[in-house]
Amino acid sequence: MVDKKLNPMQLYKLLPQTNCKQCGMTCMAFATRLALREVELKDCPPLHENPQYATQLATINELITPLLAAEETGVKLDDTMCTGCGNCVVVCPVDASAEPDTASGKAARSTDTVFRVENGTAKIINLEKCRRFPPDRMNCRVCEQGCYVKAIEIW
Repeated sequence: MVDKKLNPMQLYKLLPQTNCKQCGMTCMAFATRLALREVELKDCPPLHENPQYATQLATINELITPLLAAEETGVKLDDTMCTGCGNCVVVCPVDASAEPDTASGKAARSTDTVFRVENGTAKIINLEKCRRFPPDRMNCRVCEQGCYVKAIEIW
């Protein structure tokens, strides 16, 4: 089974690792940019042109399919699993920056936060503020790690 937590090293291990730069970069740089959805798999000519990489190509396609289907940030919140504990609000660096009191457990009140607990369930109220959102596209997973019921999933 393929791991849902995609990272550039997983992709790099499946690339030709020739650093031919036909795509304009090294294989590690390509893997990183592929994980960030800044390049497409078709941009690696050796992977498509050389039959010896057919298995790797199929595996990479399987790995990136959920990534391509995910929202722009890859953040998904299943409100049916959420208990409304507010951990996501407390641990989110954006929320703590926008409203410092959220870091101490106080409720978010502004629209500058990513998360807010409403009616006993966490809601994503401003996804564009998320550090995973372009142009920053940081590999932040703090909300996912802070959610003990796994209602937040990041692809």
